[in-house]
This record gives sequence, structure tokens and C-alpha cells, in this order.
Amino acid sequence: MEKSDDDAFCFVLFGATGDLAFKKLIPALYQAIRFNSSLMGGKILCVARTDISEEEYLKQAKDYIIQSVAIDFEEQSWEKFSQMITYFPIDVTDVNSFWVIQEHIKNKTAIYYLSLTPTLFEITIKNLAANTLINQESRIVIEKPLGTDLASFQKLSSLISQYFLENQIFRIDHYLGKESVQNLMALRFGNRLFEPLWNRTHIKSVQITIAEKDGIGLRGQFYNETGAMRDMVQNHLLQLLCFVAMEPPYQLHPDAIRDEKLKVLKSLRYYSLTEVAENSVFGQYEAGIIDNHKVDSFLEEKDIPSQSSTETFFVGKMLIDNWRWAGVPFYVRTGKRLKEKKAEIVIYFRNIPHHLFNMPLNKRANKLVISLQPKDSMDLYLMAKPPGYSQDLKPVKLSLDFECQLSSRRPTAYERLLTDVIHNNISLFVRQDELEEAWRKIEPFLNYVSKNPKQVIPYMAGSWGPAETNQLILKDQDSWNDERY
Repeated sequence: MEKSDDDAFCFVLFGATGDLAFKKLIPALYQAIRFNSSLMGGKILCVARTDISEEEYLKQAKDYIIQSVAIDFEEQSWEKFSQMITYFPIDVTDVNSFWVIQEHIKNKTAIYYLSLTPTLFEITIKNLAANTLINQESRIVIEKPLGTDLASFQKLSSLISQYFLENQIFRIDHYLGKESVQNLMALRFGNRLFEPLWNRTHIKSVQITIAEKDGIGLRGQFYNETGAMRDMVQNHLLQLLCFVAMEPPYQLHPDAIRDEKLKVLKSLRYYSLTEVAENSVFGQYEAGIIDNHKVDSFLEEKDIPSQSSTETFFVGKMLIDNWRWAGVPFYVRTGKRLKEKKAEIVIYFRNIPHHLFNMPLNKRANKLVISLQPKDSMDLYLMAKPPGYSQDLKPVKLSLDFECQLSSRRPTAYERLLTDVIHNNISLFVRQDELEEAWRKIEPFLNYVSKNPKQVIPYMAGSWGPAETNQLILKDQDSWNDERY
């Protein structure tokens, strides 16, 4: 049963002293509550193993909020927000330490956010249940990675489903909270211009890139066990692929949208190990130069074994075997320590069938670039004739900068998603069958890299990955959107 916006809630944040909580979740909650007065009736119970006072916790939380929102910080808003917060040390493995939660959720909808290592999910949920802290109104929010493969995801899902119904489970993927991702649906289904062209007849290829300049930081142990495939491809990149490739839903209902995404995932071609080798590149960063500073190799990072073959880079050519997309390559790419930080979707349209004008060499007539970071924008590239007597064409772009042209305040991805959790809006969260199918389709890639560690190719930090990446895309007479024009 959906509850109205001003019903009281208790947001219980497990792992409240972790990096995710301090850097993302607490600032997002601050902004969500600051700009939604209807949420002021709720409580925020922050719990973690760290034995510090509530005063010390609030001091740290305030510092992180100031860092996050900068000049947008308001002392008055902080005072109201801080009054909603209670901090209490809890050991989630101790069933007897959960008593404090009971006192805070009385007559409130309990929202449990597990900002924990996934190995603690099971014991936390079981201890909540043992203390009768789960009912039909409760909600649970869980972060990736949700499992390490298909079998572990199915085991985790089975556990959670014993205590929560599907409409109580919020599997969060923060990329789905980005305005540009949501505008992708508006672009396709709210305009007549693009949808007639959104198919194999007019689109030659699609590139989806999430590139990072940073290394793994202090997440060495986690990342060595996870790698780029589990960290980025199975969730973020495949979800973005679904939004590009899905059919129009019959309405903007959560399950109508997720039904169409599931169809895309089911249509993704399941590769044999031989096909994986032909259609993917795995890499691991070596020492290099980024922003004029020398950076270490992956093997020199803290908590990384000297012989680790964990991939920090992946590119794969995905094929969707359905009527709309047959034969159109979808390139998904992600990596650490790359030349530039960016997240973007690039739609390459087919060239015109007959050239009347002189076209620049190696440039396609039209492409659409949807940028997710460092800023939200869309750029449509067209060919135009410059003034004068020449018949040479040059590329120009039509730009939509959301911040400039849509001037209303833009919530961050986590702020949007946490507000949706409190409002019980599950539209931008991932359904169990979607994730299960995503795990199924990347299992051949995981199996291949596990059996062939020597296929993880070194690449220099500050580059765009292994040279083999260009060879892969050249097979389709394509090129990466890394050189701007």
C-alpha cells in the first residue's frame, strides 16, 4: 500500500560512518529534506559499529555536507536536518543490539538502507526479522554489488524475498537517478523527431562509456574481488543500454518500464567463450601520468596482491537480437585511470547514401552525444556549409545544456532516488528479474577472464586503455568518440 508524502518515516542508515554514507547519502538526505518540507516529519537513525558520540557524528556529517554542497549550504537548514538525526553504535552481527531501532520506528514507516559490505546483508536482515522490525510497510534499500555471479545473486534474492515483497525492495543504481538518463526517455518518447530514426535502418552503432581518471583508492580488497565487470558493467552499463534500446512502454508505470528493459536484456546475445574472446577486451592499468602527476599501477595499490589479474578496464561489443536492433553493435566501455572522466552515450547515425558535398574524412554526418558526467547535456552533431564559395561541409552541434536551458534546481542522483524511496516510488529502481538476466548475460565474460588471466592486457594510466580496444571497434569501421569535433 502506498503512503502519502507526509506520512512519518524512519530512515535507518546502516553503515552510517562509511564513505558512501558520508560522501553521498547524508548530503543527499540533507538536500532532499531541505527542498521537501513534507519530509520534515521523519527521523533519520544512523547506525554503525564505530563507537562515537552523537555530537561527534553530527560534526563529521556537517563537514561532509559542507564539502558536498559548498556555497549552497545553509546553517538554518542544517539545524533542522540535524534535529532529525540520531546516531547509535550497533554491531549488526549482534542480534541483541537492535533494540534501539524498535524505539525509533514506532508508528513510522521503517526504511532500511544497507550501506554495508554485501557479506553483512544476510545477518542484518535476519537480525531485523528476529527483532520483529520488518512488516508489510517496511522498505529495504540495497546497494551493488548484489552478488558476485548469477548463483550468488539468486541466493541473495531468495533470502531477501523471505522477508520483503518485491515492491518493498529498492535496488538502487544511482545512474538511473541522473536527469540525462531520465531525459533519454523524454527525448525518445516525447518527440516525433527521433523515434522514427531509432532503429537499425538509421543507426549504425551505439557507444556507452563510463570512464574514470581515479584509481581504486582505498578500496583495494573490494575491487580486487570485484573488478570492472561486476563493479560497472552488470549494473550501470547494462541499465543504460536498456534505456537506449527499449521499446516504448504502454505507460510510465514502474513495471511497464521495467518490462521493456527486461525484454532488451533477454534479447542480448549470449556469447560462447570463443565469442567473448572475439568481442571484448580486458585491461589492467600500469603506472602513468594523469594531470601531470605520476600515479601507481594497479599492482602497486594498497591491498592488491602482486600477481592479481583483476580487470580494471573492459570493453565489449554487445548485440541485441531483435527486430529493431539486429546487427547494430552496442559498445560498452568502462575503466579506471583513463585519460578523461566522462560518462556518455553516443548514437552514431548511418551516413547519407550519396555525397553531394565534400565531407571531412573519417567523420560521420550525424551523431547524438548524451553526456551524463561531468555535466548533463545533449549534443546533436550536424553537417553545415560555412559562409563562402566552398562546398566543403563542417560539423556543427546543437547543444542542450540542462543547467542553462532548464533553469530549475536539479537534484543529484542520490537525492532524487532517496526522495523516491521515502515517497514509495519504485520507478527508477531495478527489478529482480532484470538483475538476474543481466548476471546471466555477463557470466560468459566472467568465466572467460577467470579462465584466461593472461588476456587482461596492461595499459598505461592516462591513456584510453589497451590498443586492442581500437582494433575491436575498427572491425566495424567505427572509432571511439574520444577525439572531439
